[in-house]
Amino acid sequence: MKKKKLTLGDLIGLAVVFCVFVIPFLFMFVNSLKERREANLLRITWPDNIRMDNYVEVLKTSNGIVLTAFKNSVILTFFSVVLLVILCSMAGYVLQRRKDRAVGVINVLIMTGLMVPPAIMPTIWVLQGLHIYKTLLGMILVETALLTPFTITLYRSYMSAIPKELEEVGYIDGCNRIQMFFRIIFPLLKPVNATVIILNAVSVFNDFTNPLYFLPGNANATIQLTLYNFMGKYSSSYNLLFADVIIITIPMVILFIIFNRQIVDGMVAGAIKG
Repeated sequence: MKKKKLTLGDLIGLAVVFCVFVIPFLFMFVNSLKERREANLLRITWPDNIRMDNYVEVLKTSNGIVLTAFKNSVILTFFSVVLLVILCSMAGYVLQRRKDRAVGVINVLIMTGLMVPPAIMPTIWVLQGLHIYKTLLGMILVETALLTPFTITLYRSYMSAIPKELEEVGYIDGCNRIQMFFRIIFPLLKPVNATVIILNAVSVFNDFTNPLYFLPGNANATIQLTLYNFMGKYSSSYNLLFADVIIITIPMVILFIIFNRQIVDGMVAGAIKG
């Protein structure tokens, strides 16, 4: 009887996944292969004439803005994730090991950062004051700041299982704090590092709202903002829009499929060890 319930639950789960993820992706894919009039009907039917040249047209639109945007998104994602891994792993380690009043205050600030949304105008004012508004550097710092509370929480939870005796051995061997962290502690963070890298990479790469506010302009376009090229006030090219969405989606889908196990292992390990 229990086996039948488990099988039924599995079937229900697969059906939900199919409806939520597979059908929308199939809908976008088949419409990306249609002509404009046929795609604008928004039907999930196989096209009469397959138009693979829709993808070529997307890549050529506005002097190859999709390729420029893809390059900007890759740069933004790479440096944001590098900063998050280095800074948040060190912060998580310190917050886990120290037990004083200052740590309690910092923990409150981190929880506040998880709950309170970013303020757009004050952030733009700060970026303008630093002369990094509308630059990739400014956008990298914004993405890093927004994802820091979540990332520190992951690292801090995982750090609790690392024995303090390892640090004592490092100090006996003559390591200072920085050497001890990067030579002894950081190599032990591989599971949570994989989780942090993948989740944050997907979050930054797929971010639409923040680049819209903090990185305006065609020269600074990120891959998500290229969707505007195919949506207009009076007309829209849904075949090109869906082709662009497929181009945007495929890299992150491949990344998620390849590292799916690492994501789950890192999250579970952090939860158990916390």
